[in-house]
Amino acid sequence: MVSIMLLHVHPDNPQPRQIKTIVDTLQKGGIIIYPTDTIYGLGCDIFQHKAIEKICRIKKVDPQKAQLSFICYDLSHLSDFAKQIPTPVYRMLKEYLPGPYTFILPASKMVPKILQSKKDTIGLRIPDNEIARTIVKELGRPILSASLPGEMVEDYTDPEIMYENFHKEADIIVNGGIGGAIPSTIIDCTSDEPVLIRKGLGEWKE
Repeated sequence: MVSIMLLHVHPDNPQPRQIKTIVDTLQKGGIIIYPTDTIYGLGCDIFQHKAIEKICRIKKVDPQKAQLSFICYDLSHLSDFAKQIPTPVYRMLKEYLPGPYTFILPASKMVPKILQSKKDTIGLRIPDNEIARTIVKELGRPILSASLPGEMVEDYTDPEIMYENFHKEADIIVNGGIGGAIPSTIIDCTSDEPVLIRKGLGEWKE
């Protein structure tokens, strides 16, 4: 495993060499802190069970009860991890994504067992962030996304402070500039009508 590093990545044109370093770390079971279109996230490869367990320890949550979501690259990627997306829901996803939304959908069998909750649902995101999506594209599968613990806004917006706070837990802090302070809007799509669970950065008309 690489030693902890603060890696500067260009927000609009992520450098391939930096992305390769991040992807190699994820494939080895590493944990990263990375930017999204909302707040920075704590992430790992969804198929690295020990890394998932470590993130849950940092968050002090049970993997099957944790509110963790997947960062996907595009809609076809997203549909691998959600089952039976009705046409109206798919149209809605197409309208809102990429963007600052988390959509709760029925989980497919592709979701690792460690993350399958009793509700059998999964939160899926396609952030409007070039760094996050490039990492996922190069990895070839989603990364787990969890919010960073922290009481002060700087704890989850400033990469330099994240480095100080999490250098013992994470392997790479991906510095893509100062992050946002408002989380994603969460929409539950498991019933007949979409339900707003949390109003975040994304606008939502009910």
